Amino acid sequence: MPKISGQARRIRIYIGEASKYKGTVLYHTIVLKAKELGLAGVTVFRGIEGFGANSRIKTAKILELSHDLPIVIDIVDSIEYIEKIIPFLDEAVQEGLITVEDLEIIRYSPKREPDKIKKDGNPQ
Repeated sequence: MPKISGQARRIRIYIGEASKYKGTVLYHTIVLKAKELGLAGVTVFRGIEGFGANSRIKTAKILELSHDLPIVIDIVDSIEYIEKIIPFLDEAVQEGLITVEDLEIIRYSPKREPDKIKKDGNPQ
C-alpha cells in the first residue's frame, strides 16, 4: 500500500445508527462502497449521545437507551478518490449531514509486518 502524503480531503457523514439504504444498515453500506471504490480507509464512530435536525436527544444512558445512536463516518483520501464516492452519498444519505474538508496528510502508514526473528533470537 503506497504512502499518502500532501493535500487530501475528508468527508464526515453524520447519521443515525438506524439509518438504512435499500434495507441495509447505511453506515455498513458506505464502508462497503468505499472499499469497492478503492478508498484508503473508513472509520465509523458510534456516539454516546447527540441530536440532529429533529432536535430529539439520542443517548446511550441505561434508563433512556436509544436504538438510533449518533454515527459519524470518517473518510480521508486524495481529492480524486473522495470525488468518486460523493455521487453514491448523495443518493444513499437521505437524512443526515455530510461535510467535506480539505486537509494535509502528514503520514499514512500501512500495517507493519512483524520483524522476522532468526533462530539465534536476533532480527534479520
